[in-house]
Amino acid sequence: MEKLRKLVNEIAYTKNFSKLSPLHFSLLPFLYTSSSFYKLALSIRHRFFLSQIHRLPLPVISVGNLTWGGNGKTPMVEFIALFFHRSGISPLVLSRGYGGGDEVNMLRRHLLGTSTKFGVGANRAAVASHLIQKYGHIDIRKSLWHEKQNLNWKAHNSLDSEKIGIVVLDDAMQHWSLWRDLDIMMVNGLTLWGNGRLLPLGPLREPLTALRRADVVVIHHADLVSDHALEDIESMIQGIKNSAPIFLTKMDPTYLFEVGNINAKILLTALHEATILCVSAIGSPEPFVKRVQEMGALYVDRIDFSDHHIFHARDIGMIRARLGELERKFGFKPIVVVTEKRLIPKVGQHHNGQRNSLSRELSTAVCLELSSNPRPLVKSEEIPYHIIKLLMGIRVYSFLMHFKETKEFIVYSLHFKETKEFIVY
Repeated sequence: MEKLRKLVNEIAYTKNFSKLSPLHFSLLPFLYTSSSFYKLALSIRHRFFLSQIHRLPLPVISVGNLTWGGNGKTPMVEFIALFFHRSGISPLVLSRGYGGGDEVNMLRRHLLGTSTKFGVGANRAAVASHLIQKYGHIDIRKSLWHEKQNLNWKAHNSLDSEKIGIVVLDDAMQHWSLWRDLDIMMVNGLTLWGNGRLLPLGPLREPLTALRRADVVVIHHADLVSDHALEDIESMIQGIKNSAPIFLTKMDPTYLFEVGNINAKILLTALHEATILCVSAIGSPEPFVKRVQEMGALYVDRIDFSDHHIFHARDIGMIRARLGELERKFGFKPIVVVTEKRLIPKVGQHHNGQRNSLSRELSTAVCLELSSNPRPLVKSEEIPYHIIKLLMGIRVYSFLMHFKETKEFIVYSLHFKETKEFIVY
């Protein structure tokens, strides 16, 4: 199944089918037919949900995309939720919980200690209604945002700290049954929309015309894309919806930690002059590998699995074999680096019926997690400011103190750290 997924993924991101192998070509008739049925089902589903859209009694922000995985949706959800928490507004994050809930589990870890609530389930309207009834809600559209800022209103000191003030939908561009006040569309700057075809022939969940529904477009991994390519992407987006503001983001590695022990933070310099095996099970592994390569490793190898992959014994065997090859080649034990999304990568059932972590299965290797945070590289305007401006329709003054200009970017910052090209917080 994993090999089939890789073949389908390669087809989805190949624009010139003449370059495909005979094995790839053998799959095309099935993929063409399936894509046609998918398009028909998508149209029927869209008409059905448009007739029964549920509205919540407070603002809703949707973060989504048009393609499968690797677009930075979950980091953006975290960024927005943390922003509202720090501003004294308790956010509710709603997730479908796809793939065993690894993404929402990562969000829970990152937002631990904040006023953020979480709801998981396919029927997000029902989940939200239950939690709003449980905690209560405040409609921030009926209050003066800048007054709360000037009063330095903190959620944990407020009598209304438990009341939900904003709903953030994770991966909800195609979740049409719930009304949203703001649609943020994430775009992977490296892979874009692949061959431009609908699933499963291509990576698109919807036709590109769905960009017209976006209120904000964010190009992720923008620092890994050339200026010329960024201009082409922006031009393409504006050709579909000229009014949508476009922002840029990147991911910066922050630290490493041992698998299964999130409190044991390790400096990124631990990878310097080391032999690394990157093991990933995410939508877009290329940026992850590029980040590791930039850390001064002696050699970086990689094994990529499909998004939300559940590790089985044969996968562990493959990883062990590769580690043995690297150790024989370089004379010392390699380090396995996995993405934080796979904090405890699921391994198939064993004789005791328990699921063990990847680090336990690879007991002879050093297994480390790489934690990354989203870094806004914002052209023209700052993301939270623009969100509030669109969401509430009022002028916001207090955010201006967080602006600092460079020649190319204005970046949201509480604590500035200057680099050669960008200013990041």
